[in-house]
Amino acid sequence: MAEWSFARYDDKPMRMVVRKSSRDRLWTGFDATLYDAFGGYIETPPFAKHNISMLVGVPLRTACRCDGAVSRRLQIPGDIDIIPAGFSGAWVDEGSSSFLIVNVSRSLVRMAAEEMGLNPERISIAPQLSLRDPQIAHVMWALKAELETPAPIGRLYAESLGMALAAQLLRRYAPAVSRRAAGGLSKPRLQRVTDYIRGHLTQDLALAELAEIANVSPSHFKALFKQAVGLPVHQYVIRSRVEFAIDLLRDGKLPLSDVALQAGFANQSHMARCMRRVAGVTPGAVRDAL
Repeated sequence: MAEWSFARYDDKPMRMVVRKSSRDRLWTGFDATLYDAFGGYIETPPFAKHNISMLVGVPLRTACRCDGAVSRRLQIPGDIDIIPAGFSGAWVDEGSSSFLIVNVSRSLVRMAAEEMGLNPERISIAPQLSLRDPQIAHVMWALKAELETPAPIGRLYAESLGMALAAQLLRRYAPAVSRRAAGGLSKPRLQRVTDYIRGHLTQDLALAELAEIANVSPSHFKALFKQAVGLPVHQYVIRSRVEFAIDLLRDGKLPLSDVALQAGFANQSHMARCMRRVAGVTPGAVRDAL
């Protein structure tokens, strides 16, 4: 390995410490982990999923090898390596930093391919080293924020990001042409979805769950719902929770903490933040106006 790596790090294993993980979040089709990595060498067996890693900490000098290609560089925040499923990777880091690693399942990429009009049997994602991709970086930073916030937006939001990540992998790194979905959500289908959302505000709703109620694929559902309602589905869910909380507050019977839980918020402060953002008022102001 000496011909491509930093020699004094060749025999020092890289130590990786998990800071945050989506392990208990029940995200469908992908997972995300925020690591602190301490300089050294690491080599992986072939990945079972498509592996996307992005530097989110301080810059460091690094070398990466995949499928015979080697990248030596000063890595800066937002730099991305994509190691597709079936490939292995090796890294040597000259120093310590932090990384977000997202693993996207073959099934999620297959679903995205089918909905983009691609033949999933002919899809081949090529390894990408030292990549700058603003769209993927935007999704990765959003996933990092979702992992780190004390009041996550929720499973529905995260799964929308996962689907967007799979679609961008296909658009940019699997040569083929997508086709647009035709049509929209009929009024009865939209009504079924919105009724279901309002009846299950306390649950951590999943994208696939709502798409099944609408009888469309998850990737189509995202676009069709926004077209019909004018909001992304996760924002619609938050708005519905806020509206329900305001109704409970105006009723005046429950403490603020109980209102928050019954409206589907993590806690009272989470409800207050969302209410200020969506309605421009605080829970206390709604209660005082009675």
